[in-house]
Amino acid sequence: MPNIKKITAETTFSVRNPVLRPNQPVESCRFEGDNLPTTTHFGYFEDEKLVGIVSVFEKANPNWQTNKQIQVRGMAILDEFQKKGIGEKLMQGVINLAQENQMELIWFNARKNAVPFYEKLNFHINGTAFEIETVGTHYLMYRFI
Repeated sequence: MPNIKKITAETTFSVRNPVLRPNQPVESCRFEGDNLPTTTHFGYFEDEKLVGIVSVFEKANPNWQTNKQIQVRGMAILDEFQKKGIGEKLMQGVINLAQENQMELIWFNARKNAVPFYEKLNFHINGTAFEIETVGTHYLMYRFI
């Protein structure tokens, strides 16, 4: 995918901050495990400008009985670039990475307003809504590969 490139955790902050942590310090964009060698960060570029990001962590969720899992975190597209298919392309990159690494499951905590987007990509809700302090209502979502 020509517009998608692997990037560093710190590079994601220019999109994570305004989209996922507005009015919060940039340090709030640092996620545990960001710099592990098993973590991959993808950026989507338009004319060399970073406009979308997603981070992929090798992390198992105890709700599923497989260790071959990845967690998606920090999926974000700058406001003016949303609804243009960039999120789908980034998630296809995640799915491709999962397949290449013979993972069995992709899971994440999705913001309430993003659930319909993920459902279009064949992800499913597991359980009921829960709150993440300072961020809002989320659902645990998953998809088997």
